[in-house]
Amino acid sequence: MTFLIYILLGIFAGTLSGIFGIGGGLVIVPTLLFCFKLLDFPSAYIMHMTIGTSLGIILVTVSNSMYGHHLNKNIDWAIVKKIVLFLLIGAFTGSFVSKDLATDTLELIFAAYVVIVSIKMFLEVKIERDLRETSSVLYSIVGFIIGFKSTILGIGGGTISIPFLTWRGQPMKVAVGVSATLGIPIALAGATSYMYNGYGISELPKYSLGYVYLPAVVGVTLTSSFFARIGAKLSHRLPQDKMKKGFAIFLMIVAVKMIYQIIKK
Repeated sequence: MTFLIYILLGIFAGTLSGIFGIGGGLVIVPTLLFCFKLLDFPSAYIMHMTIGTSLGIILVTVSNSMYGHHLNKNIDWAIVKKIVLFLLIGAFTGSFVSKDLATDTLELIFAAYVVIVSIKMFLEVKIERDLRETSSVLYSIVGFIIGFKSTILGIGGGTISIPFLTWRGQPMKVAVGVSATLGIPIALAGATSYMYNGYGISELPKYSLGYVYLPAVVGVTLTSSFFARIGAKLSHRLPQDKMKKGFAIFLMIVAVKMIYQIIKK
């Protein structure tokens, strides 16, 4: 029964990801958190398991996305090389910082970030300009921030990398392709770190590899990639602007509810 929940989550997250062009983590994290609470996972580690499992799922789904962008020649590998080293440093740093944070703190950080993203999505804030020279130092700083943020929150780096690259004048398709590619080292470093940080904790549920819950990874990835393609096709037929605003409101409600539950404790 619980495995069916993860398969349904994959359908839900994959479809929404395809329709709105967002990283699955924004949907996967709160839904996994809800599922893990229903399954009565250890409260002290529940958010760490949610984040680690989300990164494990993202590693699989973003690999498919990157391959598609590679076939369409949408990846600027020179940009990837300038960002990836400090992105990895940021990702490892974020994952090791998070292990010392309480579940409530991690939930609050995630909810606050979702509020910001939902406001941006609702207002349709777009930053595009002519192509301009970008220093290696700036790429390194942004790479570290993307990696650190992603492994603290359990999401991909697209909410920062795509606006940053379009701000520097890169075409949207290149920004999305680079963002998908960067998602692989983010998820690989993050998931590996969460496995290591959770290793040997006896309270974790069966079939956990550290803080990564394997049944959820398998169940979600079985369906998410396929339904992401369906979502992408639906996006051309549906009133995307209205749906995006509706989804932004949905995200805001989820985030506010998370914050309220934390404050109420």
